[in-house]
Amino acid sequence: MNIENKTSNLVLAAVFVAIIIILAFTPLGYIPLGFMNATTIHVPVIIGAIVLGPKYGGFLGMVFGLTSLWKSTYMPNLTSFVFSPFIKVGEYGGNFWSLVICMVPRILIGIVAYYVFRAVLKACSGKKAKRTIALAAAGVAGSLTNTLLVMNLIYFFFGKEYGQAAKGLTEGIYSVILGIICINGIPEAIVAGILTVAVSQALFKVMRR
Repeated sequence: MNIENKTSNLVLAAVFVAIIIILAFTPLGYIPLGFMNATTIHVPVIIGAIVLGPKYGGFLGMVFGLTSLWKSTYMPNLTSFVFSPFIKVGEYGGNFWSLVICMVPRILIGIVAYYVFRAVLKACSGKKAKRTIALAAAGVAGSLTNTLLVMNLIYFFFGKEYGQAAKGLTEGIYSVILGIICINGIPEAIVAGILTVAVSQALFKVMRR
């Protein structure tokens, strides 16, 4: 990679970082679907990974994780302890695993999205709409990576505490987790797939790729 390309990639990465921060701290990061709000903060991570590569994707995911850590620490709700080791909400406090939940799934969003994009692009070789299919698959995969890992890690490391804090439950906690994955995670993945296709195609035209 020459110096000009490296500089342009750094500038583009900085733009994605700014978008992630804006989405994280404003209502722009949430799309109302009537029955829920779909989070869109992970979409710049997915698109950034596709355009710039998995290393940048991992970095952008880390930025997303850091915004989540900051909000959970300084703007906490009843279950923020699962994302921040620095706070205690009522009788429940975060620990090292809070940091893992907050950071690892977010870092993996872009990495998974990039490799899914490349794999589907290769598998669809010869098809006219292969890039559209690959982009949609990457958007869905990146979004589900975040949802599935976050919710399952919460269950494994904070199941009882999360169930009690969120719903006042001591049993049937994984049913709640599955409900969140289905009701929130699936629509978010669909939205991520649509936005990834629309924004990435426009960005590729501007970058002439």
